[in-house]
Amino acid sequence: MVGQQHRRLDAASHDLDAPLAVLDLHALSANAHNLLHRAQGKPVRIASKSIRSVEVLNALLALEGFAGVLAFTLDEAIMLVHMGVTDDVVVAYPTVAPNALANLISSTQLLSAITLMIDHPDQLRAIQHAGTPVAPVRVCLDLDTSLRLGPIHIGARRSPIHRVSQARAAAEYVTASEQFRLVGLMGYEAQIAGVTDTNPIMRSLKRLSMQELGARRPNVVAAVQAVLAARGLPELEFINGGGTGSLDFTTTDDSVTELAAGSGLYGPHLFDHYARFSPHPAAFFGLDAVRMPSADMVTVHGGGWIASGAPGADRLPQPVYPPGLRYTTTEGAGEVQTPLKARGDTPRIGQRVWFRHTKAGELAEHVNHFQILTNQTITARVTTYRGDGYAFL
Repeated sequence: MVGQQHRRLDAASHDLDAPLAVLDLHALSANAHNLLHRAQGKPVRIASKSIRSVEVLNALLALEGFAGVLAFTLDEAIMLVHMGVTDDVVVAYPTVAPNALANLISSTQLLSAITLMIDHPDQLRAIQHAGTPVAPVRVCLDLDTSLRLGPIHIGARRSPIHRVSQARAAAEYVTASEQFRLVGLMGYEAQIAGVTDTNPIMRSLKRLSMQELGARRPNVVAAVQAVLAARGLPELEFINGGGTGSLDFTTTDDSVTELAAGSGLYGPHLFDHYARFSPHPAAFFGLDAVRMPSADMVTVHGGGWIASGAPGADRLPQPVYPPGLRYTTTEGAGEVQTPLKARGDTPRIGQRVWFRHTKAGELAEHVNHFQILTNQTITARVTTYRGDGYAFL
């Protein structure tokens, strides 16, 4: 965090109560344009789990190059359509929620705007159990893009559809029913997009995974397209791939028609250690110092905004200003208070301490609003999903 940025945060928010979250508009805009530049002309679908604010989504979708939303639940997708945010939502994860599915299949508006993710016949049966759709349900096959080296699995545990033959069989199963319309294929390469590459071993594994997926994915797409052609059905509308950390690779795959990204917009500290790109820190949260247990220690009120994922130090929010603050080994980031050891000047009671979250959208689950920082001033306040009364996951 550069000195100029933290001074602007302090000055602009001095009359606001903590805890508070701030989005730096200049950094957010720079990150958005960086993602579009790395996409090299392919449209970028916004991963809304990394945003979690209707007003921020609206602003991003107004930029040429962003197109559609990659939602994380069906209820969220329905909300976004009803609020007029978009008429093109892909739900990134399979849905078995009966009430949400019943809402979807009873509305021609929702059925035309929302695409469900599938990778198993039981997911289709869950949709059918919700009732008879008033129009075909749009579905997208989820391709497992992980790297498999014998018994070793490198990547996220997502879809069982890995080989060309499995994708072909899945496409044949889906297209056998008139209740479904196969419109897309998605492959999120987590082991490339979501893992830092400053480590030489990780760089080697990423290169190996890129080579394997670069050869396999086009063959999978061709096999699915062949099934559709054989049945006289339209071609896939989209083939989605990528993530913030893999746009440079995925955009070179001619079989991919659109990309997905989200975390790189807020620039959380998990993305500080990538060799190919460096997003600007755009999202911060501030907590106030309320105690001084000792001369070299300050305690802030709150702080336990720990990120999801495998437990470890990298899941903790990163105290970035004042510089030189670190967690204690016995308490870490606490639910209602967080003691911080100072290696330089110890903050005084009433002084604000600024943090960066490990992830992007999870920050929004802790606050009702994002304060928008423009240059030296808080110029607006926008609601998060939580502030709008929504909690999806």
